[in-house]
Amino acid sequence: MRLQDLEIIVTAPPAPGWGGRYWILVKLTTDDGITGWGECYAASVGPAAMDAVIRDVFARHMAGESPENVELMFRRAYSAGFTQRPDLTVIGAFSGLEIACWDILGKARDRPVWALLGGRTNARVRAYSYLYPLARHRMADFWTSPAMAAESAADCVARGYTAVKFDPAGPYTIRGGHMPAMSDISQSVAFCRAVREAVGDRADLLFGTHGQFTTAGAIRLGRAIAPYDPLWFEEPVPPDTTGQMARVAQACPIPVATGERLSTKAEFAPVLREGAAAILQPALGRAGGLWETRKIAAMAEVYNAQVAPHLYAGPVEWAANIHLSVAIPNLLMAETIETPFHRDLIGGAIAVEDGFVPAPETPGLGIEVDEALARAHPYTGDGLHLEMQEAPCDYVHGNAFQGGAPPEEK
Repeated sequence: MRLQDLEIIVTAPPAPGWGGRYWILVKLTTDDGITGWGECYAASVGPAAMDAVIRDVFARHMAGESPENVELMFRRAYSAGFTQRPDLTVIGAFSGLEIACWDILGKARDRPVWALLGGRTNARVRAYSYLYPLARHRMADFWTSPAMAAESAADCVARGYTAVKFDPAGPYTIRGGHMPAMSDISQSVAFCRAVREAVGDRADLLFGTHGQFTTAGAIRLGRAIAPYDPLWFEEPVPPDTTGQMARVAQACPIPVATGERLSTKAEFAPVLREGAAAILQPALGRAGGLWETRKIAAMAEVYNAQVAPHLYAGPVEWAANIHLSVAIPNLLMAETIETPFHRDLIGGAIAVEDGFVPAPETPGLGIEVDEALARAHPYTGDGLHLEMQEAPCDYVHGNAFQGGAPPEEK
């Protein structure tokens, strides 16, 4: 059994576009006709450029190889061009292709992928969701409304979720860390208060930030929201400032979580070694794929840290996240996004049930992508999957940043 053919589909989720502007899906086929699906989360170049990178990585390091040899293929990609260091774009391309290899292997052996990663440790996976607007909410108002956030949180809890995430703390910009506006701190406190009152002790609060603060600013914000006991303070400072993140972790009583922008064990190891985070959030379509992320989870065990796979992408990466989550002992929870497009693209083969995802039993990733649906929604824009704003924090008029890919207002 050898890897033979590659197809790439760039699909754009319909408005409101939760999961990013586009998803890069890859389909591998072996010489004996077995197909496997993967998803690449790398987003530092546009989809046309990424298409070329994916094809080059496949042709250079994987074509004609057995899909079993994921370690060998990883070492080829990791070392390409005399690097032997994490290259976000190359490893992002490899990550999606590697996930597809595991899908092939599971199908060839008539076993789910988790069974090939050490077997089932968790019969079901605890899921969490961002707070998204309900049908009655006006989109433009939702992001700065503690009351609407509380209503969305109560809805999540009513559907079985035991953890909800929200991100009210102001803009994440290309300028690096900034000191939060006092209004952003006040708004963050108001969100935490309202959501905590809405869910009580039935759900954990996950406070999302995206590396936008200076060390001192993150500590100020963390101390302000600490009375509401969030389960985590996500990426409070830029992801390349591991030592400063450790200072935040030491100064705040809230556990720090990080990892969605990190790639391979080489970038996760310093986070653990320096005590920068208690919770790792690898994105499997960027971190190196299933096998590399399995190693990251094993490293985390040594440091008594937990893993909460990140998702701001499509359902193929989510399926890989679920299989990893089933296999590892130090799972905390896994992010999920429930939209009709996420569901329909994989035919509802994996789904959240009362706030948890049962371990899939179907061979491979347990999904088949609806190619006609994916191709019916091509990406025609010129933005990246996610983007950071150029404008600085507004200390006068306040901040109402809707994320890297703002949805269309109806």
